[in-house]
Amino acid sequence: MASAAEQLASTFNFGAFAKATELKKRLWFTLGALIIYRLGTYIPLPGIDPTILAEIFEQQRGGLMDMFNMFSGGALERMTIFALNIMPYISSAIIMQLMTAVSPRLEALKKEGESGRKKINQYTRYGTVLLATVQGYGIAVALEGAGGSSGGSAVLDPGLFFRLTTVISLVGGTIFLMWLGEQITQRGVGNGISLIIFSGIVANLPVALVQTLEQGKTGALSTIFILFLMIMAVAVIAFIVYVERAQRRLIVQYPKRQMGNKMFGGESSHLPLKLNTAGVIPPIFASSILLMPLTLAGFSGGQGPDFLNQITAYLGPGQPLYLVVYVSMIVFFAFFYTAIVFNPAETADNLKKYGGFIPGIRPGKNTADYLDFVLTRLTVAGAAYLAIVCVLPEILRSQYAVPFYFGGTSLLIVVSVTMDTVAQIHSHLLAHQYEGLIKKSKLRGRRR
Repeated sequence: MASAAEQLASTFNFGAFAKATELKKRLWFTLGALIIYRLGTYIPLPGIDPTILAEIFEQQRGGLMDMFNMFSGGALERMTIFALNIMPYISSAIIMQLMTAVSPRLEALKKEGESGRKKINQYTRYGTVLLATVQGYGIAVALEGAGGSSGGSAVLDPGLFFRLTTVISLVGGTIFLMWLGEQITQRGVGNGISLIIFSGIVANLPVALVQTLEQGKTGALSTIFILFLMIMAVAVIAFIVYVERAQRRLIVQYPKRQMGNKMFGGESSHLPLKLNTAGVIPPIFASSILLMPLTLAGFSGGQGPDFLNQITAYLGPGQPLYLVVYVSMIVFFAFFYTAIVFNPAETADNLKKYGGFIPGIRPGKNTADYLDFVLTRLTVAGAAYLAIVCVLPEILRSQYAVPFYFGGTSLLIVVSVTMDTVAQIHSHLLAHQYEGLIKKSKLRGRRR
């Protein structure tokens, strides 16, 4: 706890921050890009009746549509050009990573270095366009079939032209957000894609807080339960911070080497293995898959195909089957994504190449097996942590109509992105301080 407090204090050293010109430019660029994103969430699609659309969403209030609307920063409820948000890109990126583990050609591209990564990124962009086109066309068709209680249609002029303009607008919005996220990553601070989702969730947190207090005022929620909800949110945040910072450090020893009359090496280091290597990817991807059929079924207002209505009934929020499928998918993607981002055999080969070894473990295959054993145990704990954080608030939400913004998935994303951004700001400040020390040492050397 002391080291964390010292890191936080050094991060917000305003004296050093005032001198870090490059960091301030990056922060201003990030803030400007996020403002542009938020403005885009209020630009509506053409040809939609906002009154009927608001009525349809009010009928679906409390379902999984709220979660999708949370990820889009409210853009889905307003049916704007950013209604799909960045989710098609995330889905395409994860699918491409899964394909990399299956396809030898993609695996070879990944090992080619920077040129291979550029090709994989290009394939990811193509996949984003394809997924956004399919989802955009599905939303256009669903909007044409949706209607309010008075019988009015949400679309003013249904037809081919409406579908075409809707698909072009939604695909263009997703591609713009993909480009904006990449620009934030390169020229700003933090991961751009994560910050876009983060800003959408945080922007609606005050509204969710007001809604919760209003429910307490009307008697829908008791004062004791609201206090319990706030305490639970703080406890979940503390638990997320604790687990996300948790590591298993494996000692790595390097042998001594004699070069001439001098002895080099012999020092020991450590290999950090995070408890939750997969991060927020498993719950996001599990939510995306669960939302695909339920989104269309929710827009159809119960008038869609029978199998969609049955899926909606069995996979409704708080239903036992929904919780089982959600937990199973989180656990599956936690293991699968961890296996993709960390290769024990490759790590063992690199240690052997540079002469490093884990004390008591023979280099090579035995080291790879040991790393796989430790990583599997850590992933079991990490998957259980993700399942608990995401499912327990889901149960409370289904029973007491708690907004999604106080759920485990949203808090997990907000806390994880905040920690990552603060860590990057801290690294930029350290780099600036080192540059200042180097310049001072050069000046002193010249005076001598």
